[in-house]
Formats: sequence, C-alpha cells, structure tokens
Amino acid sequence: MPKNIFNRAHSRTLTKQRKVAVAGVAALGTAALALSAAPSNAETVTTGAPAVTTQVASGTVLKNVKGTVTDQLAAQNVKLDTFAAQKKAADAAAAKKAAEAAAVKKAAQQRVAVQAATRSTQRLQIQPVAAKTYANNLDGWIRQALDIMKTKGIPGSYHGLHKNIMRESSGNPMAINNWDINAINGIPSKGLLQVIPPTFSAYHVPGTSWNIYDPVANITAAANYAADKYGSIDNVNSAY
Repeated sequence: MPKNIFNRAHSRTLTKQRKVAVAGVAALGTAALALSAAPSNAETVTTGAPAVTTQVASGTVLKNVKGTVTDQLAAQNVKLDTFAAQKKAADAAAAKKAAEAAAVKKAAQQRVAVQAATRSTQRLQIQPVAAKTYANNLDGWIRQALDIMKTKGIPGSYHGLHKNIMRESSGNPMAINNWDINAINGIPSKGLLQVIPPTFSAYHVPGTSWNIYDPVANITAAANYAADKYGSIDNVNSAY
C-alpha cells in the first residue's frame, strides 16, 4: 500500500510539470503568432522587446527593397542614356552621309553644266567658213597661187607673177615653146610661166595638180623654182 501511494504522488507531480511545460509552449506559440501578425507600424504593440525586433526587421526589409528599386532605376537610366547617345551618333552619321551624297551630286551637276556651257561656247566659236572661190581667169589663178604660196612659205607678189606670166605666155595657160633649146632637146617649156617638165616635177607644190598645163600648178611650181634660184619670182625679169 505505501508503495502505491508514492507512485500516485509522484504521478501527480509529473502531471503538474507537464501542464506547466505545455502552458509555456503555448505562450511561446502565441507570442510568435503575435509577432508574425504585427503590422508595419508596430508602435501599437505594448509587449516590449518583441515589438522593437519587429520594427527593426520591417525597416530593414523596406530599406533593402527601396535600395533594390533605386539600383534598378539607375541601371535603367544608364541604358536609356546609352541608347539615346547611340541614336544621336547614328543620326549624325546618317546626316553627314546624306550631306556628302548631296555635295557629290551637286558637284556632278555643276560639272555637267560647265561641260554643256563649254560645248555650247565651242559651237558658237566654230563657225563654218565658206570655201574661198577664185575666178577662172588670170587674176583668179594668180590670187589662188599666191594663197597656196603663202601657206608653203614661197615668196612672191602679184606684180612679180603677173609681169613674168605676160612676158612668157601672154597669159595663155596652154602656151608651148617649140623652137628654143629646150624644145630642140625634147623638153619644151609649157604653161603660163613656161616651165620645162623636169623642173615642174622637181618643184611641184603638194596639193596642186600634176598637170603642167594647170594654171595654178604651173605658177606655184615656177615660183618655187625661182625662189630657190633667185630668191623670189619678183627678182626674175627675163628668161630664167
């Protein structure tokens, strides 16, 4: 019997301790719930230290969130600034390229205009020159011969040619001498200035006829020979 009484007393003691322990655990759980459910403005909590802890934790979270958002905004601003700078540079490059293309086009147009103006001026300056004509008579033959002699550098005057022609053939382009020494030798003098065939061939002026009876060819060949032998047809006053 005493043994059983001890056991019952001991059992009641243990039961009381368990109740205290359970109560303590429940209190701790309630406090934890209170802390979890506490609002951000935990000033209304009057339970002491747990409220302060809650405030500190909440402030730290807000501070961290604010810092993160600020960093993100700053990074975004940097990206926007970079994009704006790149776009500005691209626009400037495009504008420069367009300006260069416009300058090249304008220069090409100016060159075309200058060339067109030059060609127009050249066309105005180059006027067709009518071919000079000469009368088919002694005066015309002498004048044509003088123009050819001038281009070839052969001296002589109208007077010098005319006086020698009149003395040698009387102005007859078909005149021929069949009685002098040249005729006896088989090479008679022919034409306006009575030139023998070998002399005509040797002093023939390029651009004129090879016909010894042609008035202009005969005059220029004779004047060329006289210039070589006497300095000019003007210096010939007799048979030559």
